[in-house]
Formats: sequence, structure tokens, C-alpha cells
Amino acid sequence: MPHSDSPTRITVISASMGAGHDGAATELTRHLTAAGFLVDRHDFLDLLPARIGKLLSGAYLRLLTWAPAGYQRIYAATEHERRPNPAVRALLRGAERRTLATVAPDTRAVVSTYPGASQVLGALRLRGRLAIPALTYLTDFSVHSLWVAPGIDAHLAAHAIPAAQAHEQGAAGVTVTGPMTDPRFTPADEDERRAARTRFGLPPDTPLALLVAGSWGVGPVREAAAEILGTGVALPVVVCGRNHVLAERLRADGIAHVHGWVDDMPGLMHACDVLVQNAGGLTSLEALAGGLPVVSYRCIPGHGQTNAAALDEAGLAPWIREPDQLAPTLTELLHGPRGRTQREAGLALFTAAPGPVPAVTAMVRGPLCAVRPGRQSSSTALPAGTPDLSTATLPSRRRRAGGRAGAPGPRAGGRFGLPAGPGQPVEALRLPVAARFAARSRQARRRTVLMVAAVAATLSLGIGAPLAYAYGESPGHHFGALTHYLEDDDR
Repeated sequence: MPHSDSPTRITVISASMGAGHDGAATELTRHLTAAGFLVDRHDFLDLLPARIGKLLSGAYLRLLTWAPAGYQRIYAATEHERRPNPAVRALLRGAERRTLATVAPDTRAVVSTYPGASQVLGALRLRGRLAIPALTYLTDFSVHSLWVAPGIDAHLAAHAIPAAQAHEQGAAGVTVTGPMTDPRFTPADEDERRAARTRFGLPPDTPLALLVAGSWGVGPVREAAAEILGTGVALPVVVCGRNHVLAERLRADGIAHVHGWVDDMPGLMHACDVLVQNAGGLTSLEALAGGLPVVSYRCIPGHGQTNAAALDEAGLAPWIREPDQLAPTLTELLHGPRGRTQREAGLALFTAAPGPVPAVTAMVRGPLCAVRPGRQSSSTALPAGTPDLSTATLPSRRRRAGGRAGAPGPRAGGRFGLPAGPGQPVEALRLPVAARFAARSRQARRRTVLMVAAVAATLSLGIGAPLAYAYGESPGHHFGALTHYLEDDDR
């Protein structure tokens, strides 16, 4: 460990794309600081060129609000690619200078909780521009290919399932370090449970199902809340995050217990009996740390579904795919042995692994060197007792979703489901020159926005809850809706 009178500096890079990855960075910082390290925190969106981070975030929002099927299509098409597409690579290359500038001269390691940042750090390592170890902390239970960047020295995973997926994709130094959550998330005794119910105005003895949908309040939450209520097994307690429109609609639907952003999530979890989630992110791990059984239901596209499959395979949270299985599954978790088994498995997750500090310390103590071009780093040893995943027997990467989370749509409509015919319509040739110029400008603008949206979606894969079905939008929307939106000159 570093000496307290001369702390070793570590840089942590996350991204403000939802709360999950920033939450992991916060807990990583807490662990490292407690171990005597000096930690610098940075947001990768601020490191992208020309202040494009907010533009990408906004384009991603529009894509997934208006075309969730488009997000699913992009996720499925890129899930197993070995490297990002050229547009993404060009954008990430533009972030290299600023990323290097965040690394102080006395920094001994950089840890990323965001796949875009990991891609940049890996490229810098491969070209010898970054001479200190670079590590990735995998925040999700499923691993999209963008998480695995050549040149990264070590990949830290919360569980053997994501570790196996990363290893099968060629990740270097895969280490199971366990999950990280705020220490306030602990099991509650009966007195704490009753006190929490009183604070939140909840009934004292009724079984309660805490329904969450990330910091943005995304997914078919209204349907899930109505179906939980309809089972008669438990009352739904819904957290909408920052989605105020969703909260208003739920109250209009007759859901009695609706919350916006909740600062005291540990207390609310103490008050409830089971967690129903749709994305498999940080909230799921917080519930497991608090001794709550977890179930995945009405999962959002992309990594929401692959995370649900991985949690199910790990035996930590069943994935309910059909509404008629909701009532019996909730009953088993609330009143049967299955609930006790999953509580024990969830709590064991936080005691069976050493945490991230030993892996980071091992990298810091190793010799400083660049990765040779085209090779992964093997310059530093993992801490004693860490499983060597290069030779271990690992869980299968087979997903219970039946393979990939989705499949690309018909190619006849082009990559984005748009008309793929060559050239301009014949009618356009008869327009006056000024009108033709305006039409071409609109088409160029639409192509640019679509490209930015696609790049944003690709960069955002596995980076926090997607905004599919945001604000109660129907899952029937597709890429045609986004095209119509962009074609409307009044917007």
C-alpha cells in the first residue's frame, strides 16, 4: 500500500451518462482513498473534442426516445464487434490529447469506469503515449465488446459471469474483484424496517415491491407498476428518478406510492421487501448488498436485457419474461425459500471477492512501461489469491435470452432502416436551384444528425440506462419515427 505521508496518485475517469458509472467511480474513489491513495476524478464527456459530449448525449436521448428499436438494432449489430466503427474511432482519437492532459506527472495508474474512456486509454498505451497501467472496472453484469479495449492492462469485474464474457472477448488481466456499493446499503432489522416505512409514509405490514428504472426513470414503468398492483401479491413503490412526467402519469394511473429522485435510497430499500428492476445496473447491486431479493422485469433494450440474462445465470435475480410469471415469482421471493436463497447469494457477493484495491495496488507496484504495439500488457502480476482467468474454467457466455439480445433488421432499408435508393428523386431535379440547394441541405443535416445519433448510441452501449421508452413512449416507435422527427423543419 502507498505510504500515508506520500500518497500515490490515481486517476479515475467516468462519464455522466446516467448515475451507474459515476456511482461506481465514486465507490472506487472511496475504496482507493481509504487505502491511502490520492484520487483525481474526471468526466470523459468533458474530454471529447469541440464540447461534443453534450451533443452526443442529446442525440442519444432523441434516438432512444423516438426509436428504441433503433437502439436495440445498433446494440445487437455491434455486440460482438472486435473494434469500434470508424466514426467512433475518429471521435475517440480526438479525445486523446485532453485525456493525457488529465494525467498528472506523478500519477501511477488510470482506472476507467466508462468504455469510451477505456478505448482511448488502451490506444494510448498501445502507441506508447501512456506509460502507466490503465485498468477498466466493468460496471455491468454483461460485457459489450466496446468494454474490451486492446492495450488495457487489467479488467476488473464484479462477478465471474462478466469476467468470463470479458475473457472470451480477449480482455487482458481479467480479475474478479467483486461489486462496489455505498456502505449505507446494508440489511435492515425489523425496527429499522418499521422506522423506514413510517418516514416514507408506507403501510406498516403490506408486502412492498420497489420498482426502479434508473436515474432517468426509463422503460415501460407504468405497465410494470399496474401489473405488480394487479397481482395482489405486493404494492408497488415506484422511483421515477428525474422523470417528472412519468411520476405524474403514475399518480394519475392510481399508483399510491410514487417518488421522484430519492436521496435516501438505503432507507427506502429498508422499507421494501423486493426490488423489481429493468436495467441490471447499480441499483440491483445496492439491493443485493441490502439483503433484498431482486427480479428483472420488462427490461429495456440492449444491455438491460443482457444484464438481466447474466444476473439470472448467476443465480442473483430471476428474469421474468412473461406477465403471467410475475405473481408466482414475487410470491416465491417474498414468502418462499427462493427468497432466502437469493438474499444469501446477494450478500455473499460482497464478501467472496477482495475488492478493487489489491488489483490496483499490484499494478501500481509493477514496473512502468508502455504496451508494445499489437500486444496486451503482461508487465504486472495480479495480487495473490486472485483467480487466473486465462486458465480457469469459466461460466459459459451463453445467455438465457436465447443468444444475442436482438438482431439487425432487414438490410433492404439500409443500415438505419432508411430508404437506400441511390441519388435524388427525379422530381428534385425539376426544382429551382435555390429549392434544390435547400433540399440537399436538409438531407445533409438529417444524415449528419443520424450519424451523430448512431455514434452516440454506440458510445453509450453499456454506459448507463438507455432512454428507450422514455417518458412513457410506446415500444412501437422505430427509426422511421426519428426520421420523421428530423424531417420536421418546425422542430
